[in-house]
Amino acid sequence: MAVVAKKAQQDGAASEAERPSAPEEARRRAAELAQEILRHERLYYVDGRPEITDAEFDALLRELLALEEKYPELATPESPARRVGGAPMESFDTVPHASPMLSLENAYSWEEAEAWLARVKRVLKGEEPSGYVAELKIDGLSISLRYEGGSLVRGATRGDGFRGDDVTGNVRTIRSIPLAVPEKSPVEARGEVFYPKKAFSRLNAEREAEGLALFANPRNAAAGTMKLLDSKIAARRGLEAWLYSIVEADPLPASQIETLERLKRLGFRVNPHSRRCATFAEVRAFIEEWREKRRELEFETDGVVVKVDDRSFQERLGATAKSPRWALAYKYPAEEKITIVRDITVQVGRTGTLTPVAHLEPVSLAGTTVKRATLHNYEDLSRKDVRVGDTVVVEKGGDVIPKVVRVLLDKRPPGAAAFEMPSRCPVCGDPVAREPGEVATRCVNPACPAVVREALRHFCSRRAMNIEGLGEKLVDQLVREGLLTDIASIYQIQAEHLTSLERWGEKSAGNLVGEIGKSKESDLSRLVFALGIRHVGEKAARTLAEHFRTLDALAAASEEDLQAAEEVGPNTAAAVAGWFRHPRHVELIEKLRQHGVNFQSRAPRRPSKGALAGKTVVVTGTLPDIARDEATSRLEEAGAKVSGSISRKTDFLLAGEGAGSKLEKARELGVRIVDWPGMLEILGDRETGDGTR
Repeated sequence: MAVVAKKAQQDGAASEAERPSAPEEARRRAAELAQEILRHERLYYVDGRPEITDAEFDALLRELLALEEKYPELATPESPARRVGGAPMESFDTVPHASPMLSLENAYSWEEAEAWLARVKRVLKGEEPSGYVAELKIDGLSISLRYEGGSLVRGATRGDGFRGDDVTGNVRTIRSIPLAVPEKSPVEARGEVFYPKKAFSRLNAEREAEGLALFANPRNAAAGTMKLLDSKIAARRGLEAWLYSIVEADPLPASQIETLERLKRLGFRVNPHSRRCATFAEVRAFIEEWREKRRELEFETDGVVVKVDDRSFQERLGATAKSPRWALAYKYPAEEKITIVRDITVQVGRTGTLTPVAHLEPVSLAGTTVKRATLHNYEDLSRKDVRVGDTVVVEKGGDVIPKVVRVLLDKRPPGAAAFEMPSRCPVCGDPVAREPGEVATRCVNPACPAVVREALRHFCSRRAMNIEGLGEKLVDQLVREGLLTDIASIYQIQAEHLTSLERWGEKSAGNLVGEIGKSKESDLSRLVFALGIRHVGEKAARTLAEHFRTLDALAAASEEDLQAAEEVGPNTAAAVAGWFRHPRHVELIEKLRQHGVNFQSRAPRRPSKGALAGKTVVVTGTLPDIARDEATSRLEEAGAKVSGSISRKTDFLLAGEGAGSKLEKARELGVRIVDWPGMLEILGDRETGDGTR
């Protein structure tokens, strides 16, 4: 379902005492909305049988968001409004797993699978298990979910198997993961977070349009998304999750097939393509059945997981230091094809990066026709020594991204010359440069048509100035028509310019002009990110905007001034200072000013007075009776800087239940540790209770 708009920020948020108390009617309506939204989420994301349209769902969610914004006390941890993501974090806590998250033993042939079965029988003293469960192996990221009192309290990555990262904020944004389960005793379930094919393709298309490196496969993309510090970005990416294991419950299921049924009853989504097999021959039939049929699925799978079904047999088999003896991952070999390199060209991205691309004789591979394969950079191309005319072996990395695996040198045609990266940009003709220590070769001409086109796409994108309707195809059309020459020219577009073009009517033209006008009011942080300065992502843009407050102050800052901002290092400072010194960029900023684009930060200033003015606070663990983002807001209202990492400069560690490595480090450094009641006393909200650990 569509993601609805996030809550509006307010300057000078009222203190807790000044906020109105929710009347009974609002409480009742919020509870009704939450229950109804959760029901529709399950129908849509788990059961696959929606009852209402996206627009109707969004209307319900908007109503709940409005109530929680007006009455923050209604925002419970189980509220589906939390799906939109909270404030960005600076780092993740490391938390221990109640039981190890072990990896699986792999088999790449049926002979290896039979050798595994022989070892199983040997441990069982000749007895064969009473049955097996075969499940398609999902190409994603392992995740552990813990529920207490029916509520989701923690989501953690595998990590090293014994400790993982606490990624609860990102887990909450995945709509196929329930925020609550109908069971009050503790439940810990495990499964896989993954990208459906369409969501993965969309993500890589967005990254390509913004000049960012593509994810090689859905597994890397899922891991990258779960490690994002800004859960609002994670919320937009379309991750899903399937669960396959219960490691704590009262009682534990007696078998793997019962585990899958129990997970369904608890509200989890499970892989529909699993089967109980009475014999190992049936397991082999399942593996062969899906060897080719898996290409038709809406998600990527690279094999089959085979598990001994009966839990009593699992307990007898136990585990090695790395893997459970009762489970095996049968991996399908990556499909390879031989083809010929017809040409090698160079693409120019948003930041001017030159990327070599091999153009191939079309070949059918993993269900699609492959015509091109990226060679990443000159070092990758040189290492593989790919030349025009070469016969090469190609495969799809993770069955998704085409790549050249190796060159068949014995088939190289006479006279095939090594490819040389151009010394001049293939688009604008300006000299290219390669900075020391970097593998990328870049065109440094900001007026290069390729750079301008990619810069325009980035500027209009949802995460930047969010100009709805001005997408990739339209940008290309307007560049061809000469209506767009740089990002400032966006604000010169009039309705009559558009209605003269093919397929444009007065209404659609008016809508786009309205969206362009609306973007002028975007916060400074969005503008700084939209400018496309190297090393400046969304978090750095937000930091710079809040520190310098105006674009003029940022433009005038020296490298030393820039490094005074939180977490801005020398590379970022040099890139920002250099960008604003370039004559073309000076001219561009003046054009944006003349068009009325907002140059001011609207983020509230950190109070100079308050119980925590000038203090640095780190929050870790699960706090009682309050969500972390609300606690962070309270701390910032009191003047605190809320950081994600412990150092000797930290004044307080606010520690909740399940506090991990940060608690240990705070003790080592002598940082004062307080719980939430103790922090309330510091804030002046309570008169009793020490709260200091």
